This record gives sequence, structure tokens and C-alpha cells, in this order.
Amino acid sequence: MSAGIPLEDGDRWPWLDLVGAELARAQTAGVVVTCSALKKVYRDRLRATAGGQLAFVFLNGSEALLARRIGARAGHFMPTSLLQSQLLTLEDPTGEAGVVTVDIDNVPDAIADNALAGLKAAFA
Repeated sequence: MSAGIPLEDGDRWPWLDLVGAELARAQTAGVVVTCSALKKVYRDRLRATAGGQLAFVFLNGSEALLARRIGARAGHFMPTSLLQSQLLTLEDPTGEAGVVTVDIDNVPDAIADNALAGLKAAFA
């Protein structure tokens, strides 16, 4: 990605399996992992590999907002030029079981608070 080349499914499977395995190991610790999981099949793979309760927080924002935030990051591996390929790959998980959708057009503390409130409500 740092070279401006988007990942393909074959690039992602080993990574998703590693993330799922770590989630399975940390089951009782209440761990948070960040991962794009753009397609439902990726989220399903993580669910299967994690082997337990797993929730996703979908950070939803406009393309313009995402481009501004990506462009403002210093030293990050993903260039703004890959945003379009990410959005084309994205299968919106809104309404999918175990997914909390949070609007990111807000300050970080409010985004985090909204995510936590959504997770608490989903698992109440």
C-alpha cells in the first residue's frame, strides 16, 4: 500500500487469519483491533477465526472527509491515492449483525464515546 498499490483478497487472507487468531487468544481480555475489513467475507472470516463474541465499529464518513483526514496523516503507509480503491471495495456493513455504525464527522472524543455507547447497546 505504501507504494500506492491496493491490496487484493489474496494479500488479505493471511492477515485476517492472524488478526482473528489474536482475537481468539485475547477473548477474555477485551481487546480492540483496528482493521479495514472492507468486505462482508472479511468480517465473516474474522468472526470465524476469532471464535467468540466479536463486534465491528464502522467509522462512516464522506469521501471528502476521509481524503482530508488521510492527507493530514504524517508518515502513514496508506496514501490518499488509494482511498478510491478502498471505497470501491467497501461493502457497507450498516445493519449487519454485530456492527455499530458511527459518523466520523465529529471530534475524536465524541467518535469514541459514540462507538462505546453503540457497543454497550449492542451487547446489553
